[in-house]
Amino acid sequence: MLESSSVLLFIVFALLFISLLCVVLIRKNGTAALIWHEIIKEKITNFIMNQSKERRILNFVLQNAVRGDPCSVMETIDKYCSEKEWAMNVGDVKGVILDKTVEEINPKVALELGTYCGYSAVRIARLLKAGARLLTVEFNPEFAAIAKQMIEFAGVQDKVKLLEGPSEVIIPQLKKKYEVDTLDFVFVDHWKDRYAPDTILLQVLCRSLLPAGQISNQLTHGITTWKSGRDTLLSPSSAFNFPS
Repeated sequence: MLESSSVLLFIVFALLFISLLCVVLIRKNGTAALIWHEIIKEKITNFIMNQSKERRILNFVLQNAVRGDPCSVMETIDKYCSEKEWAMNVGDVKGVILDKTVEEINPKVALELGTYCGYSAVRIARLLKAGARLLTVEFNPEFAAIAKQMIEFAGVQDKVKLLEGPSEVIIPQLKKKYEVDTLDFVFVDHWKDRYAPDTILLQVLCRSLLPAGQISNQLTHGITTWKSGRDTLLSPSSAFNFPS
C-alpha cells in the first residue's frame, strides 16, 4: 500500500514538473508557444466546442461589434485575440504601419494575398477612396466564407472583391479575368512558402500590369519592404512594381 502511494505521489510530482516545464518553455520559447497555441490548445478547444477558432472569432464580432463600422470590427477582433485566442492577423500595432502606407500610396487597385478572417482586408478597405478597390486572395474555403461575412458585416463589401483559390492560379488571371491594369499596392500575408514563388510570379507579370517606362527604376528604388513575423508589405512610390 505504501509502495503504491509512493508511486502515485511520484507520478503526480512528475506531471506537475512537466506542466511547469511546459509553461516555462511556452513563455520563453516562441516556437514552443506557437506549437501550444496553434496546434495543441487550438485542437483541444476546437474538439470541445465543435467549432473552429476562426468561426469563434466571427461569432464574437457578430455579437459584440457594431455592424457597418470597420473600426469597431477591427477593435473587436483585436480584443478577442488579445484576451481569448491568438490569431494570425496583422493586429493593431503592425496595423498602424499598414494604415500609414495605404494612406501614403492612396491606391486605386490593391492586392492582398492571404485574407484569413478578413481583418486586414477590412483595415485596408476602410482607407480606400471612392472608386478604389481591394482584391484579396484566400485559398482556404472556410476562411474565405468567414472573411466574406466579416467584410460584409464591416460594411466594406463594395470596395473588396474576395477571390477564392490558390494564389499561383489567381495571379496570372488578374489582368484578363479581373480587369487589373495596374497594381498600386500589394500586401503579402499568406503562407511563407508562397512568398518567393508569388513574388516571382508577380514580377514576371509586371510588364503587363504596369505602364511602359515605370518598371526598371521602381524595381530597384521604389520599393519599401517591411517584414514582421509572417507579414510582408511591398509598396512603391507610385504604381506597384514587383521586386527582384
